[in-house]
This record gives sequence, structure tokens and C-alpha cells, in this order.
Amino acid sequence: MASEIKKIAVLTSGGDSPGMNAAIRSVVRTCAYMELECVAIYRGYQGMIEGDFKEMDARSVNNIINKGGTVLKSARCEEFRTKEGRQKAYEQLRKHNIDAFVVIGGNGSFTGALLFNKEFGFPVIGIPGTIDNDILGTSYTIGFDTAINTVVEAIDKIRDTASSHNRLFFVEVMGRDVGHIALNAGVGAGAEEILIPE
Repeated sequence: MASEIKKIAVLTSGGDSPGMNAAIRSVVRTCAYMELECVAIYRGYQGMIEGDFKEMDARSVNNIINKGGTVLKSARCEEFRTKEGRQKAYEQLRKHNIDAFVVIGGNGSFTGALLFNKEFGFPVIGIPGTIDNDILGTSYTIGFDTAINTVVEAIDKIRDTASSHNRLFFVEVMGRDVGHIALNAGVGAGAEEILIPE
């Protein structure tokens, strides 16, 4: 492992969330400012295993900040869950002289990054990008605020129909195993009852 970091890769992994492109832009522009090489890894850990890399500079991230999703694409990668898959990924990083990587994703992406770091001693930075807000150690993940506002806006519209027809509506939101979206949107929208997995 190189003692000095000269080349950094950035990837998005798992489900996309609003704000991922802004985070990608920040990583690339920070590398440019610090005079470090930056490489994009397309399709998350799958792209890392396959060597789907592209050099990036400050011009590469023009006009992406307002776009939804992730310009680097995203994927879930079963192969990365295996020791052999992570070994292939490590070999691709070494082949391209990458000294560290930044992963933008949720708890599954962070779990993979932590395991990779422990196995290979490879420097990794995680930027929490998940609407679920289920990353320990951060107050609000990238995408959480947008998810809350989207749900509250939808509930406001549903309430008009519910009132017009004197009906009760159940609204189910995302969040996998955590109720952060349900709780915060429910409070924000004035729900009568809020049911959360916790």
C-alpha cells in the first residue's frame, strides 16, 4: 500500500438517493483542488470488480448537481459479498494504481467498504447516501430530507381526497428496517397514527 495517496476513486452503491451527484461533484472537485487524480467507478462494487473506471476532472462534473439519481450508476453486487469478489476488486484497484476510494451509499455499501478495509488495509471514506437515514454516527444522510419532503407533499395531496370523501387513508413509506421516514413525515404531515418497525 502506498504511503501517500495520489489517486482516489469514487463510486455510488446500493439504492440511489437525492444528493448523490452533489457528493460525487464534491469528491471530484476536492481532488482537483488538492491536485490528486480522481477516477469514477461505474455501477458500484460491480464496476469495481470489472474495472469499469473512468478518469474524472472538474469539467467531468459540470451540470450534474441538479440531476437526480447518480451519474455513476449504481448496482447491488452479490459477488462483492464473497472473499473472491473482493479480491478481484482489490486487484482492479491495484492495477489502476488507485490508493483509496470514496463510497457513497447506505448501510450495505458501508458494510462492504468496512470489510474491504479490514481485509486489505485499503483506505476508504464513506459518505452516507440513503433515504432511510440508517447510518449510525450521522444525524441526516444524503437524501433523507428530500424523502421526508416528498412524503409530506404527497400526504398533503392525499389528505384533500380523504377529506372530500370522508375516508381514512393508510400511507406506507420506504425505510426498510427503520422508521425514520415514517416518523418524521408522519409528524410533519399531522398523521393520526404512526406505525414504525422499531
